[in-house]
Amino acid sequence: MDMADDPEMVHAGMRRLMEGKLAWIEQLEALGVLSLNNRNDYVGSGGFGFTDELPADDFDGHVRLRDLWGFCEAQTMSEVSPAMHEEFVLPYQLPILERFGLNCYGCCEPLHLKLDFLIARVPRLRRVSISPWADKRTSAEKLRGDVIFSWKPNPAPLAAINFPAEEVRADIRETVQVAAEHGCTLEIVLKDTHTCNRRPERFDQWTAIAMEEALAAGG
Repeated sequence: MDMADDPEMVHAGMRRLMEGKLAWIEQLEALGVLSLNNRNDYVGSGGFGFTDELPADDFDGHVRLRDLWGFCEAQTMSEVSPAMHEEFVLPYQLPILERFGLNCYGCCEPLHLKLDFLIARVPRLRRVSISPWADKRTSAEKLRGDVIFSWKPNPAPLAAINFPAEEVRADIRETVQVAAEHGCTLEIVLKDTHTCNRRPERFDQWTAIAMEEALAAGG
C-alpha cells in the first residue's frame, strides 16, 4: 500500500538499501577479498558459473566486481505489477548489477510478465530464474536463445507419500519441449528440496528422469 500511498518513502527506503549494498560490495573489492565464480560455482539463485566471458579481458589476478557474476532478485515484490516493479525496484538494482561482468536475475518470484523490461534494461543479463509459479511458454517466448532459461521445477513431488514419477516426467517433458520450440538455452535446477519423505533415492529417480527427457529431446 505504501507504493500507492507514500511512494517517496518507498523510494527513500530503496535508495538507502541500494547505497548500503553498493558500499559493501565496493569495500569487498577494495579489500581484495573477492574470488572468481566462473567455474564450478553456485551463481544467482541456482546454476553453475561456467563461462569463458569472465574474468574481464584486462584481468591481472586481482578480482574485481566486473570479473564476477552478479545477481539480484525481488521475491518480496512478486505480486506487484510490472509497472511498480520497474518504478520501485529495478532503478535501485541496476546500479548494483552494472558493476558486475555478467548477471543473473530472479529466484522464486514469477517473472514472466516482467521479462520485457528486464531483458531490455539489465546489463549483460545471462540467466533468468523461471520459478514453478511462472508461465513457461510466455517465459520461453521472451527469453528465446538470448538468456538462459533457468527452470526451477516444483520440488513437492519429492515429499509426496508416493513418488509420482509420471507426473515428474510429464512436467519435465513439457518444459524441455517448450524451451526447444523457442530456441531457449535450458538449465534445470531442482532446489528448495527441504524434505524427501525419508526417501533420498528419489533424488536419483528425479535426476534419471530429467536426463532421459533431455537426451530424448537431443539435449
